Amino acid sequence: MAAREYVKAEQPTFYFIGVTTGKSSIMKVFPEWAKYLALEDVVIKGIDFKPHDDPDAYREAVDFIKNDPLSKGALVTTHKIDLLTACRDYFEELDPYAELMGEISCISKRNGKLIGHAKDPITSGLSIEAFLPSGYWAETGAAALLLGAGGSSIAISAYLMQDSHGDNRPSKIVVTNRSQPRLDEIRHIHQQLASPIPTEYFLTPKPEDNDAAVKDLPPGSLVINATGLGKDAPGSPLTDHVEFPEKGVVWELNYRGDLVFLDQANAQQEARQLQVEDGWVYFIYGWTRVMAEVFDIDIPVSGTQFEQLSEIAGRFR
Repeated sequence: MAAREYVKAEQPTFYFIGVTTGKSSIMKVFPEWAKYLALEDVVIKGIDFKPHDDPDAYREAVDFIKNDPLSKGALVTTHKIDLLTACRDYFEELDPYAELMGEISCISKRNGKLIGHAKDPITSGLSIEAFLPSGYWAETGAAALLLGAGGSSIAISAYLMQDSHGDNRPSKIVVTNRSQPRLDEIRHIHQQLASPIPTEYFLTPKPEDNDAAVKDLPPGSLVINATGLGKDAPGSPLTDHVEFPEKGVVWELNYRGDLVFLDQANAQQEARQLQVEDGWVYFIYGWTRVMAEVFDIDIPVSGTQFEQLSEIAGRFR
């Protein structure tokens, strides 16, 4: 494979490592956020890789960011596990979640060290707390179904399993995936967390298999599309014949793309009394937590400043 050409940054630069970064709202939002946060002269650049790309491609990108003085850090989507697997030796430090989960969503530089962070357990938790009422799990007895066993599902399940929630946790967690290795990996991570929540793992090579997992959920359950289908690849992990749980909550982690899963939920919203959420709040929390880390600044997760950042972003949705 031909090496990609990386050009030395001439001003402070923040990178977005993804698949179709140019289509993301962040390319328009970031310059406005940078002005608001007084991050003078900072620019954003996208670096696109295909899913599960050549390890050497990830190594070239991380090597460049590590050694280029004005390259400040990066947010990583889609490639969180693959990038760390390929580049672990470049990092002097990993945060505890990155160590546990074997993934990174944030690359920062501090005191000459390259540091990898897994921010998704924090940002997914903030997002869930934004759309579920306090005490939801304890009051409803609902379960959580994670469609896909990649980095997002690892992060969300780690949040849901936290001991700090006490009795306010799902009655069970179900994880499905179309290939076995990712299921084995998430099961291994859950074993390390030693959560008392009953957890089930299903190999679901066909959308009909996921439909069956959805059908078995109790009322009020949370169904999450964490597969990437709809953004990184076309389609949905479910068929149009799926039956969402009565009074359930359906969460599409993406906010852009051909969101078939979101359309399927919206089609049943009235009949099944569903609460349907997309990934917009997740987008805002995800980016602001990484920016706070990379630029070593305080960005609140609520209050006036956070609301102003949300309002700025909303102009470009």
